Order: sequence, then structure tokens, then C-alpha cells
Amino acid sequence: MNKNGMVVFTKYLLDVMFYSGILVEASLPVTLKMAGKYFSQDIASNYILMLAVFLVSGVCGIMIVYQLRKMIRTVISQDCFVDGNTNSLRMMGKAAFVIAAAFIVKVFVLPTPATFVIILTFFIAGLFSHVLSLVFAEAVQYKEENDLTI
Repeated sequence: MNKNGMVVFTKYLLDVMFYSGILVEASLPVTLKMAGKYFSQDIASNYILMLAVFLVSGVCGIMIVYQLRKMIRTVISQDCFVDGNTNSLRMMGKAAFVIAAAFIVKVFVLPTPATFVIILTFFIAGLFSHVLSLVFAEAVQYKEENDLTI
């Protein structure tokens, strides 16, 4: 698959993830209740807290995918180094930190090994997004200076 094919594939994959994420989020109260009934009594006994954690993290996840969709449009238009991408990276970092915080709350109620992995993963993703936003801000500044020179 060539570079353009990979970009188009990624765009469609992000579209599918965005819309399916909305469907999953909308069905979460029902599916979580079913999961508590059929799979784990721990979920059923902590339904409200689990619902809150998953709703907050789901909204943040959808927001991350939305920001990625915005960024992929700039890749397609071949204009990547813009302030919008810097802002998107900053927003994605904040959303990742919120997800990590939500699962830190969950770890006190229902600790699982996966919870610790999620906390670590989203904390690192938040740091990475923040640092990358600073790199993009510098790149945008250099690009604007070069555009003024020409």
C-alpha cells in the first residue's frame, strides 16, 4: 500500500472508529448492565461508578478520534504544520490525562491488571501528545517565518 493509500485507509478507519464509538457510548448503560448481570458481579455492584468512568473515558476517546480525524484532513491536503494540529494535539493530551484520571478512580474500587495498563498507557499518551504539540508549535512558527520570507 502506497503512502496515499495508507492515509486514505487511516482516514476511513478513523471514521469507522468515530461513529462506532458514538454507538458504543450511546449503548453503554444497557451493555454495562448486561455485562454486570452475565459476566461480573463486581460491575453490577459498582454500576454507577463504572458507568461514570466508562462514559467519561468514552467521551474523551471519541474526542481523541475526532481530533485525529481533523489532523488527517490536513495530511490529505498536504498542509500539516498548522495551528489547528497543535491545538488538536494539546486537546488529545488533555483527554488522555482525563482517561488516566478516571481509571485511577476505578483502581480504588475495582483494581485489575488491565486498569493499571490503561492508566500507564494514557498517561504516556498524554505526555507524548503534549510534547508533540510543542514540536508542532515550533514547526508552525518556522513554516510561517519561511512563508513570510518567500
